[in-house]
Amino acid sequence: MDYYDLVKKAMKAKENAYAPYSGFRVGACVKTQDGRIYTGCNIENSSFGATICAERTAIVKAISEGETKISAIAITSDSDGLTYPCGICRQVISEFRSDNTKIICSNKKGEYKIYEINDILPHAFTKEDMG
Repeated sequence: MDYYDLVKKAMKAKENAYAPYSGFRVGACVKTQDGRIYTGCNIENSSFGATICAERTAIVKAISEGETKISAIAITSDSDGLTYPCGICRQVISEFRSDNTKIICSNKKGEYKIYEINDILPHAFTKEDMG
């Protein structure tokens, strides 16, 4: 599967977003180290702290199915600009990264740019920091 296929799956997942407050729909698609695919969308809540991002939705689905390593994640939204993961999502991606996790940031047209997790979250706090 190429990166654009992940972007297309993220775009499809975005259609299920529940974003009545912000109107900002986001979709994500995770590919695990084992090659499995999991999608997610953002789910807002009137108690904003209970809102969950698309990236974390997809990651939680993968982890709940026994996956522990993410090889790639594509993120998209209705924005003209590229959509990047928020800080919390970057931390969660870092927790379940593989050696070379790719972050595919895309826009509503399907245009994308590829990063590695260390590019967008240098000096991450990891389990190694826990001693």
